[in-house]
Amino acid sequence: MQKLNFNINGKHYEATITEVEHNVAEVELNGKKYTIDVERSEAVAIPTIATPKPAAAAAPVAAAPAAPKAAAGANAIVAPLPGSVVSVLVKAGDAVKAGQKLAVIEAMKMENEILAPADGTVKAVHCSAGQAVQQGDALIELA
Repeated sequence: MQKLNFNINGKHYEATITEVEHNVAEVELNGKKYTIDVERSEAVAIPTIATPKPAAAAAPVAAAPAAPKAAAGANAIVAPLPGSVVSVLVKAGDAVKAGQKLAVIEAMKMENEILAPADGTVKAVHCSAGQAVQQGDALIELA
């Protein structure tokens, strides 16, 4: 789940992306639920509104700004599929062994373990728990 606050032409919006499966996302915008089709390009993902869903009244939730997409380096471990980061089990500077669990991503109601492909040291972590990621997004970089 990813939460966003943004302004368009001076009007404030609060959005929560609750589920992403393939190119379809469930989004709650200012208390109203929508199903959107996501058009993905290399530079920017552009959502287009598809069908509004009736929603129960929800209290506004303060949201943190979205983290920028990290550039994948040569030793980056990338998301194998779109989903939501459940946990990150390492931090920059940690030594890891091949096959060690580094993070867990939930996609289509299943947890997927992200494992170290080789021994190394964590150079950078580009994701955090609760963050929505797309296939190919850099998660962790090894040195």
